[in-house]
Amino acid sequence: MRASVGDRLIVEGTYNSEPRRIGVITEVRHADGSPPYVVRWMDAKHETLVFPGPDARVVTKQEREASLPVRRT
Repeated sequence: MRASVGDRLIVEGTYNSEPRRIGVITEVRHADGSPPYVVRWMDAKHETLVFPGPDARVVTKQEREASLPVRRT
């Protein structure tokens, strides 16, 4: 897993009662973009140091922008 500041970390709920968590990566501790990451969670507005597990994935800024519909003026 590799990430940059501004990418999103999405952690799927492991159990049925756990919701998906989405956060913005605010700090990458290694130059190669490997974990751990400091993440600001969108639902709780706080930051934590995260060592992502197999239920997590990174969505880059470029991937998010590419998935947005094109606005025509």
